Amino acid sequence: MNWIALFAAAALAAGCAGFDGRGLVAGKSTFAEVDALMGPAADKRPGTGGETVYYYSRLPHGYAMYAARIAPDGTLVALEQRLTEENTKRIKLDATRSEEVRDLLGPPWNPMKMPLKDELIWTYPMRVPGYLREQWFLVHFSLPGEVAVQKYFLDDPKTLQPDTPTRE
Repeated sequence: MNWIALFAAAALAAGCAGFDGRGLVAGKSTFAEVDALMGPAADKRPGTGGETVYYYSRLPHGYAMYAARIAPDGTLVALEQRLTEENTKRIKLDATRSEEVRDLLGPPWNPMKMPLKDELIWTYPMRVPGYLREQWFLVHFSLPGEVAVQKYFLDDPKTLQPDTPTRE
């Protein structure tokens, strides 16, 4: 048997097994099952009603951030894809704090501090309905205080090609 082919097939199956949490059942699956299927969590935060929220990042190339809400008894309440256009609209300029954005969208990919502007910039690669190209959602936070002062989408630079449309 060709060991390289066998290893490649096993690696492919393991890498895809829990990408989106398929097979997990709210109210039945345990945190141990979630963690085994989804891989190590990128972040863990307290949720409402004693829940704990675990964030499973697929950034930057998977364009997804899954939040597994775990009840105090250790069972899965819900598994949610947090990088949605609806969620980005919930961020209000001059009002929403960075901690609230982190609770809503999960940990950012590639956070940057802009010392000359006294801002913090968080980037979330994501897919947005109506766009042919993947997008980056960026949120700028003022320093100090970390309040959202700017938010916008731009085409993912990795997917840009000259002379191609960006909207359907």
